[in-house]
Amino acid sequence: MAEARIGGEDVLLVKPLTFMNRSGVAVDALLAARGQLPGEVVAVVDDAALDLGELRVRERGSHGGHNGLRSLIEVLGTEEFPRVRVGIGKGELPEDLAEYVLSEFPEEDVRVVPEIVGRAADAVECLLRDGAAPAMNRFNGPQKG
Repeated sequence: MAEARIGGEDVLLVKPLTFMNRSGVAVDALLAARGQLPGEVVAVVDDAALDLGELRVRERGSHGGHNGLRSLIEVLGTEEFPRVRVGIGKGELPEDLAEYVLSEFPEEDVRVVPEIVGRAADAVECLLRDGAAPAMNRFNGPQKG
C-alpha cells in the first residue's frame, strides 16, 4: 500500500497479495476497515484480451471474463466501480492463459512495459481528477503517436 494525493484527493494505492481470483476478498476487507464504499475503488487490471499497451477505461461494467474483476464484483456485490484494463496480449493467446499472464514479458516487450505502466497511471489520475468520460476519451484504444 502507498498513500498519494491526486487531484486534491487523498488516495490509497493497493496491490492485493491474494491470488487474482480472490482479490475481491482483500479489497472488501480494506474497504470495511476504512469505512469506504465499493464506488470508491478504481480497479487496475491486466487484460490479455487487449493488445499490449492498449488501455480501456470504464466507469462500470461486467467482469468481461476477467477473474480479478469477477472476484471484486462478486464480493463487493456491485459492478458500479471504475476500472482501467491494461492490455498485455500479443498475437494468438495460448490455451493456458494463466501461464501466459504469469510469465515474464518477452525481451522485446520489456522496454515498453514502463511506458505502458506510465500511461495506465496517467489514465487513473485523469479518471480521478477529471472523471470517466474525459479519461475514456483520452486513453481508450491503441496508444496514439
